[in-house]
Amino acid sequence: MFIASFPAGPWQTNCYVVATEPGAECVILDPGMGAADGVREVVTEHRLKPVAVVLTHGHLDHMFSVAPLCGGYDATCWVHPDDRALLADPLRAMGPETHQLLAQLTGGTTTFAEPDDVRELTDGAVLEIAGVRLDALHTPGHTRGSVMYRSDYPSTAPGGGELDQLVFSGDVLFAGSIGRTDLPGGDHAAMLRSLRSKVLPLSDTTAVLPGHGPQTTMARERATNPYLQPGQL
Repeated sequence: MFIASFPAGPWQTNCYVVATEPGAECVILDPGMGAADGVREVVTEHRLKPVAVVLTHGHLDHMFSVAPLCGGYDATCWVHPDDRALLADPLRAMGPETHQLLAQLTGGTTTFAEPDDVRELTDGAVLEIAGVRLDALHTPGHTRGSVMYRSDYPSTAPGGGELDQLVFSGDVLFAGSIGRTDLPGGDHAAMLRSLRSKVLPLSDTTAVLPGHGPQTTMARERATNPYLQPGQL
């Protein structure tokens, strides 16, 4: 598997471009504000053809560029139905500080719309796109429609140790932390259930590629993440 990633925009959201190899079709995950140029650079450099944009959730900092990228590459957008409405109205799930920041950054002229081709996925869905398999894990809490995507990926962890799968965790799990639940649509109790039922069962040999910040592993998070310790869940 080929994976390119870069942080984009004022929220430094990790955008991922995934393919079987350079020169192949590819999947884009979470293209936030400022991600479109970075995606185009990756696509051009590695001779890729985007065919799908997959979202971990509908927050503004993860979907800002979804419509122009889907339109420009004739790609399909995949999202959980509970977050689909955010494609056309992402500000409904953001706090007042984000409203103010967006107005400052764009002059208050930004409009949003669904891409032409939107498809919904639910818990347990298997996406096989561009030769890449992504297993959808519905993990509400940060938003109602938050989803993590798991895939087989034999590799070596930083510092040594073998890994056999990866998970694009969105804003559910970070290195040393978890996603906030205080925004509209957030639910702390649901987040705790998601951590218990979907995150903790992941094997220690899982690489975690989060929506913000550095990559990590489940072994490291199980041992050190304060939100995953006994008594917290």
